[in-house]
Amino acid sequence: MIKAVIIDDEPLAREVVKEYLLGFPQIEVVQECNDGFEGLKAIQQHQPDLVFLDIQMPKITGFEMLELVEKLPAVIFTTAFEEHAIRAFEVNAVDYLLKPFSAERFEKAVQKWLDHFHKPAEMPDTNALLEAAAATPLQNNRVVIRLNGKIKIIPVSEIHYLEAADDYVKVVTHEGSFLKNKTMAFFEKTLDPAQFTRVHRSYILNINQVTRIEPYEKENHLAILRSGAKVLVSKTGYPKLKAALGL
Repeated sequence: MIKAVIIDDEPLAREVVKEYLLGFPQIEVVQECNDGFEGLKAIQQHQPDLVFLDIQMPKITGFEMLELVEKLPAVIFTTAFEEHAIRAFEVNAVDYLLKPFSAERFEKAVQKWLDHFHKPAEMPDTNALLEAAAATPLQNNRVVIRLNGKIKIIPVSEIHYLEAADDYVKVVTHEGSFLKNKTMAFFEKTLDPAQFTRVHRSYILNINQVTRIEPYEKENHLAILRSGAKVLVSKTGYPKLKAALGL
């Protein structure tokens, strides 16, 4: 039996998906969820083969929820926001259903996935979708992380700096530091360049936090932040930081 999870904050939308799935007796809905928090728990618990996922939901978006999933399932997106459609198809998402969708359109999407399901090598890359989704304004304004089994939302305005930490990035705020399973290149590409500057291969700095810059050894510098933290600025990062600060 193929396991599926439905994640949508609209009860009627969930009912429609369940009704249309009656035509696919090999697919069992193991849980339906009202938001991304519930959805994350359901995916961890059931390890579904397929997820029907709304994008715009309360608390966290569907994209943000997927970023927190360790083992990504296949996804068919169901949403009323057409702006996401082109992005989803550009990165070869399994499929995208624009609400309200017909039974025929739904069946086509599920059959497309079933064809991929029997050919794992041809499965679309959900990670590529998440990279593309990061360009959306909502994604640019906050960072969503998992912390001790809970979900924490960090507005980017509260980030002091980011530091490379092996396969993760350390997000440093006034509350402490939090690990995000992304790369420095990802953040350099998605954060507002008017607010964040890559000052070192290991550091991206919120320029609003800088109080002064001091010379350091071997043509490097130190950026002193409001918190008192000191961030290393490389020889190549120094002119970029000065330009960002208007110096």
